Amino acid sequence: MLALKAAAKTTRTAHLRARHPSHLSVRFLAVVANAPIPSKTKVWDSVEEAIKDVKSGDILLSGGFGLSGIPETLLAAMGKRKDVKNLIAVSNNAGVGELGLVHLIKAGQIDRLMISYLGGNKFLESEYLAGRVGIELVPQGTLSQRIMSHAAGIPAFLTPTGANTLVETGGIPIQFNSGGFESGVKVPGHPKEFQIINGRKYLIEPGIPGDVAFVHAWKADTVGNLVFRYASNNYNGAMARNAKLTIVEAEEIVPVGSLSPNAIHVPGIYVDRIVKATAPKEIEVMALAKDASSQTAKPDPAAEDALAHKDWRHRIARRAAREIHDGFYVNLGVGIPTLVPEHLDPSVKVWLESENGILGMGPYPTREQVDPDIINAGKETCTLLPGASTFDSVESFGMIRGGHIDVTCLGAMEVSSAGDIANFMIPGKLVKGIGGAMDLVSNPDQTKVIALTQHVSKDGKSKIVQQCSLPLTGARAVSMIVTDLAAFSVDRNAGEMTLVDVADGVTLEELRAKTDATFHVADKVGTF
Repeated sequence: MLALKAAAKTTRTAHLRARHPSHLSVRFLAVVANAPIPSKTKVWDSVEEAIKDVKSGDILLSGGFGLSGIPETLLAAMGKRKDVKNLIAVSNNAGVGELGLVHLIKAGQIDRLMISYLGGNKFLESEYLAGRVGIELVPQGTLSQRIMSHAAGIPAFLTPTGANTLVETGGIPIQFNSGGFESGVKVPGHPKEFQIINGRKYLIEPGIPGDVAFVHAWKADTVGNLVFRYASNNYNGAMARNAKLTIVEAEEIVPVGSLSPNAIHVPGIYVDRIVKATAPKEIEVMALAKDASSQTAKPDPAAEDALAHKDWRHRIARRAAREIHDGFYVNLGVGIPTLVPEHLDPSVKVWLESENGILGMGPYPTREQVDPDIINAGKETCTLLPGASTFDSVESFGMIRGGHIDVTCLGAMEVSSAGDIANFMIPGKLVKGIGGAMDLVSNPDQTKVIALTQHVSKDGKSKIVQQCSLPLTGARAVSMIVTDLAAFSVDRNAGEMTLVDVADGVTLEELRAKTDATFHVADKVGTF
């Protein structure tokens, strides 16, 4: 046995010398050959002790998307630290109900939030509109990249996302006066500088530093190497890399050496403290397949036709599905776009991308398939198809901005004849947040952007307008508009749109009366 150990040591030393003959001394090689496995642990027994160094005024990075991958154990403990105030919290969203950053907001510990999306968080929306909390809305892809940029020592980067919108001008107030929206702005938004490169405008976005990061991991070893599970990766990896103090809650804490080096998502160099995650994993939107057969049943054209006539949402989705071809990589926004796969031709197989970090998203799960770590961009439960991959938000928005997605479909409040789209806020009334929409429309030369919307709003106003009155999500970004009444192609360069299809039973006279924008009529107009 001793001879075998000596031989192994000699072989290892020889191997290192062969790889680095001119850089490593024999003495150094011998030290490396005898190096012990690191034994110092980063595991803390007490969550309260692990967060004791968080102080008032810190910039707190909090991982998660919806309720997937949120550091709920750490946040719940932090909510009890009444001595900590005036935090600036950075996260994709602020939680829902009593979960997530809501702990800290209700405890009065947060002065300002940097988030991309409020979603259905009515409490936070009301607090913002009343001037009781500050919110800096940041496009989702920009937010993740700003975090990762600072982590890599890059002070700023260029992005087309948000160009020619209120993100560029700083027109979205961060905080209103205490009297709310009507009383004026207390803290205005931050205008951005820009550069023109090859004829395109790029905003200069600064990196976001972090004092403390709260991170949720699936597995952590005792020296801090982390592994995430499916879509719970989201922001966690970027945030873990970007704080002076990174505290991780892990579902499983394993001995050093237990994790394969090939499996590590975040190396231990970035992690300072680890605690056991004890809070149960919650699901924001439980979406289930109608029945077991619905995932494999072939579409019934007659049933689809009847549904499209009965439900205007399915009428829009069915027409939009005609723009998607076999092998396409497709991103679908929340709402009507999620219905599009139901109307694809059976011969069309596509790869659905979800901006929270899934490529190869499948249908809704059966109850037995439900997994809190597999959710879509609408925070709904979903499944993964064979060949699917999962990744973090930085990777996701890199493929989106880079134009690797063939088609994206998203909802709209207004769309102009030039292809401008507005879909994220009504000043003083509705603040859903930017989310990933600005990134999704940021490269319209390579990604076809289709806006799906009801033609007329509930108050009888046309949503297809000559010029948008609401804050823009993107300028000259939309190539096609599909409504419950018609489909238009948009020439973004000329700033004109052309009617190509009308819904069954809709006349040209009716359409003109219900459309604020002017439009051309194709030589041959189809129906749907």
